[in-house]
Amino acid sequence: MYNQTLCFIRNDDEILMLNREKAPLQGLWNGVGGKMIETETPMACILREIEEETGLHLTEQEVIYKGTLSWTIDNTNSGGLYLFTANLPAHISYYTPKKVAEGILDWKHISWILSKENRGINSLTKHFLPSVLQEEGVYDHTSVFHNNQLVHYEQKEHVNAK
Repeated sequence: MYNQTLCFIRNDDEILMLNREKAPLQGLWNGVGGKMIETETPMACILREIEEETGLHLTEQEVIYKGTLSWTIDNTNSGGLYLFTANLPAHISYYTPKKVAEGILDWKHISWILSKENRGINSLTKHFLPSVLQEEGVYDHTSVFHNNQLVHYEQKEHVNAK
């Protein structure tokens, strides 16, 4: 259905975030992920993207599928992505900040990420991330933007969980 993935890697009350150097979301902090290649599954894509962007070698058992995120911009369906979370394995120490090809990786406290005053996070992330991190279920998150403003957001239980 979609051709992109996004994962939020957690270590206690912090999330490994990437400040992207390229569009889209240039200059904003976000999880790690990217585009699927040809016959790649969403899980295979996110495992590859995590390794490429962070150097972490996570397994399917360590990454959890959390649903989808889709958006419509100015009445045009602009796409979506598959959402995942992962917990940093206890035996791994991952030090930041770290400069990588995509930008800068750094651990950010969840309260900082979700702060209403934080302008360095995509406004949509503040809507879907709390349930992605806290809810056990799998959800589809849909959003509508008009003139670069989020005008509608909805979360529904995913019908066909992977």
